[in-house]
Amino acid sequence: MQIQLGNRTAETVSIYFQKANKPEIRAVLPQKAQTEKEALADYQKTLLPASTSYGKIILADGNYIGDIWCYCMNMHAEPNAMLSFCIFEPACWAKGIATKAVSLFLKEMREKYAPATIGAFTFAENTGSIRVLEKNGFVVREEFSEDGRASKYLQYTY
Repeated sequence: MQIQLGNRTAETVSIYFQKANKPEIRAVLPQKAQTEKEALADYQKTLLPASTSYGKIILADGNYIGDIWCYCMNMHAEPNAMLSFCIFEPACWAKGIATKAVSLFLKEMREKYAPATIGAFTFAENTGSIRVLEKNGFVVREEFSEDGRASKYLQYTY
């Protein structure tokens, strides 16, 4: 299976919003935008020169199956950015796709922004995401409870 990253568009943002609002995804990945309109407005902000987020779509054999992005980007803070990713097609889960997409994205982030560190939060029970992050060199730095849910903070150092 060929895994590639592609450019986000207003159309992919709308698709992502609809697909990522499925209960099985919302259970492990809270969504900031509560409406499609909000999601599109957030996307428009990423196009501005001073944007603090950067994202790509994930393609498997040319099919759009998810998104990956960094947010809270600040090269003068630690971490320099926070990573999030979502494969919204359940048929594509547990196939190594997210692991490859994160690897490609980390390389692109290094070339484009040269961060020293990237962090990631996930719920402790989201073992799939934790494995993806650890396979890409992220290390658990902190375990904590947030709103009654066990969570983990992982960090990657270039």
